[in-house]
Amino acid sequence: MSHESTDQALRILHLEDSLVDHELTRLALQRAKLQFSMERVDTLENFDRALATSPDIVLADYQLPGFNALDAWRHVQEAGLASRIPVILLSGAIGETAAVQAIQEGISDYLLKDSIGKLAHTITRTLEIHQARREREHAARELAASQQRLAELAEHLQSSIEQERSAIAREIHDDIGGALTAVKFDLAWLSRHSTGDPMDGHIKAASDMLQHALGASQRIMLNLRPPILDQGLVPALQWLADSFTRRTGITVHLQSRLDSGLSQATRDVQLVAYRTAQESLTNITKYAQCSRVNIDIAEDRAALTLEVSDNGRGIQGEELEKPKSFGLKGLQERARMAGGWLDISSQPGRGTAITLTVPMDAEPDQPPNDEDLS
Repeated sequence: MSHESTDQALRILHLEDSLVDHELTRLALQRAKLQFSMERVDTLENFDRALATSPDIVLADYQLPGFNALDAWRHVQEAGLASRIPVILLSGAIGETAAVQAIQEGISDYLLKDSIGKLAHTITRTLEIHQARREREHAARELAASQQRLAELAEHLQSSIEQERSAIAREIHDDIGGALTAVKFDLAWLSRHSTGDPMDGHIKAASDMLQHALGASQRIMLNLRPPILDQGLVPALQWLADSFTRRTGITVHLQSRLDSGLSQATRDVQLVAYRTAQESLTNITKYAQCSRVNIDIAEDRAALTLEVSDNGRGIQGEELEKPKSFGLKGLQERARMAGGWLDISSQPGRGTAITLTVPMDAEPDQPPNDEDLS
């Protein structure tokens, strides 16, 4: 084992059993005016020890007594240093097959000793490529972490929205609904004890306005969180379809392929399916310009599938990519949170189909929240 050093930071670990070849390598790098420090080792034991000092690069002969460069490379991998320390094969005789295998296994480059004059350039290029790769990997990790944080935020917001929907619906039912019902009783009492036509007119006008307020509060409460969800997914979808038809005049055909009409999916998956249908119908109202809508819900041991399709104008590709298409992005995020996915297929003039698929064995990103369905 030999060691030669300078003041510069480029540290080279040379895996080489020939002292002559080691000296030739050192001279070649000196002629190229490369500033370096270089340590030679010729056993795997010493190689492992030298790796612990974190060299900048490894030059390795291919064939050494009792092992080869691929064995040494596996030691680099086992030490968790493969992404930090590039390895260049520097061999007197290496076949093309062995060289290709080495590159495939992750070794950075190879150079024949006959071309040792190119070694400094090869080292510089390898270090530049390695640094660029590390920067890309770091950027990719940062991007993935950012996307994960955004997904977690979206998930939290969706959960908070559902909880707020349930809380507001309960308040409307308990507080506003109760107060309006009490006013209705008082108006009925006044009507029974009225003594003149002017009073009757005012009471009737107030009763009509009160009935309108009761209907509005009931409609708002049902849109926020319809109690019919407690009866199951299919009845809830049917109520949604009927409400849509009454409001828009567009015919909705609901087809259910669930055993006995009952879904075996978890309550949070059923809620995702319901919200997907609800948001799809909202988009149809705004954009589709259609005359017919089909809702198809199916379930087997493999997956629950919901498809909402229309015969409208379709969605242009650029519309799907709009930065503010939050409705569809929200549906995609809901599907992901439930362990499933959302497909959107559309052709201009031939309608749009939105398909939710959730595998029955999928695990959501968070446990079901009973607040969502209560």
